[in-house]
Amino acid sequence: MKLSVVIPAHNEAGQIISMLRNVDDQLRVAGIDHEIIVVNDHSSDDTEQLLREFCRDTRTTRYINNPGPAGFGLAVRTGLEQFTGDAVAVYMADASDRPEDLIAYYKRMITAGVDCVFGSRFIPGGKVIDYPGPKLVLNRLANAFIRIVFGLQYNDVTNAFKLYPREVIEGVQPILSHHFNLTVELPLKAMVRGYSYSVVPNYWINRKSGESKLKIKEMGSRYLFIVLYCFIEKWLSRGDYRRKIDRRRETVA
Repeated sequence: MKLSVVIPAHNEAGQIISMLRNVDDQLRVAGIDHEIIVVNDHSSDDTEQLLREFCRDTRTTRYINNPGPAGFGLAVRTGLEQFTGDAVAVYMADASDRPEDLIAYYKRMITAGVDCVFGSRFIPGGKVIDYPGPKLVLNRLANAFIRIVFGLQYNDVTNAFKLYPREVIEGVQPILSHHFNLTVELPLKAMVRGYSYSVVPNYWINRKSGESKLKIKEMGSRYLFIVLYCFIEKWLSRGDYRRKIDRRRETVA
C-alpha cells in the first residue's frame, strides 16, 4: 500500500526541512512505499525556497503551491487533489506529529482491515506535550460536545492527524472547509457516511519555532458550522450519502 503524506505549510521555515527529513527517513527505514506532498500556503518567509532546494535532492518529496486563497483547509484540499497513493495522511508542518505514529497508523490500517485510522491524544499511550492550557480546555469541551451530539466513543475528532484511503477521500466529497474546520469535516463525514475506523494513540508536541496558525476566535463559528452540517446530514439526509455497504466499526487500542 503506497502511503501519501499531505503537509500544509505556511511560514514554517524554522523546522520544515528537519521535519521532512525525519518523516522521509523513518518511512524509508520502515520499508513503506511513500510520497510526501508539501502544500506551500502562501508563505512570506523562506519556506518555498527551502522546499525548492530540498525537493531537488529527493525523489519522494515534492511541493506545490496553493493556487487559491490562503487557508489550512484549502491547502489540504489542494494536496488531496494531487496525491497518488492508496492512502493519505494529513500531517502537520510544525513537527507536532511524530513519524512513529504515522507508521503505527499505516500498520493498523493494514492489520485491522478498516477504512480509516484516527489518532487520539487522550487515550492510554497518547500524550500532549506543552499544550497551551486555554486551548486544551477548549479542545476537551469541543470534543465532548461532538461526542454527545453524534453519540461517539471516539474522543479526539478535532485531531488533524488521521489516515484515510483514497476511497474515503472520494466518498466524503464535496469538501467544504477552508480552514482548520476541515480537521472535523473529514472524520465526521467518514463516520456519518458509514466508513469503518480504528483509533490508535498518538503524541502531540508543541512547536519549537514559529507561530500557531490556529486562531480560536476566527475558527469557533466555522467549527460549529461544519458540526451542524454533518449533524443535519446524519439525521435528515435519510442515508443518501452513505456508502452502499456499511462496514462501520470502531476499535480502540
